[in-house]
Amino acid sequence: MLAPAATDSPIAVDRLVKLYKTVTAVDGISFSLEAGSCVALLGGNGAGKTTTISTIMGLVEPTSGTVTVLGAAMPRQRHRVLHRMNFESPYVNMPMRLTVRQNMNVFGMLYGCEDVAHRIRVLADELDLHDFLDRQTGKLSSGQKTRVALAKSLINEPEILLLDEPTASLDPDTADWVRGRLERYRRERGATVLLASHNMGEVERLCDRVIMLKTGRIEDDDTPARLIARYGRSNLEEVFLDIARGTGEAREPAR
Repeated sequence: MLAPAATDSPIAVDRLVKLYKTVTAVDGISFSLEAGSCVALLGGNGAGKTTTISTIMGLVEPTSGTVTVLGAAMPRQRHRVLHRMNFESPYVNMPMRLTVRQNMNVFGMLYGCEDVAHRIRVLADELDLHDFLDRQTGKLSSGQKTRVALAKSLINEPEILLLDEPTASLDPDTADWVRGRLERYRRERGATVLLASHNMGEVERLCDRVIMLKTGRIEDDDTPARLIARYGRSNLEEVFLDIARGTGEAREPAR
């Protein structure tokens, strides 16, 4: 399924192909995101999510096709826009021997923040980091590390936020609070968010649109409500399973 990629979109992917020797990780996908939207990129293991996000970040060179972020061709022009975007994943560790404050200082400077100390104070208040700001990052609980990773992703007040399982390892109450914080940040900043998650309830709550990948191709692309209705299911998790397993069929074409 191909969709024209809008050149004025914050993120525009056009006929993207990525080969790893004989393996096709991404197979000619196209999509573009509206400014201020929150879009989920979903799929099972090997569907192409990580390769797609890595290409958007400028970490992977496409085999063919193009990826444009805030008007910059990735990865060639990534230096123009990296300070305007950020990435969060609890599976990517920060330097463990540095304290949380030291890590935040390093990343704040890397992203070109004008007043890093002020941003750390603001984020410590908003994400409740004060109790462990001066503790070594490696000595934090997994939930604390997730909150620090989220703080790092917001240090430069990004226009584009790429999220990979943002509430992993958090208890339900804290996870709900983090989702609320992300919703507020997007609303207040008008940020564009691309989310990869295996929590379908989280996707239904946060996302305006869902792009379903399977074996490197876009299998479906619509709002959560329309996907649920089209596949005749009661929730997005059932739709995900239908697509991943090939056991379901849409009742009507995608709009």
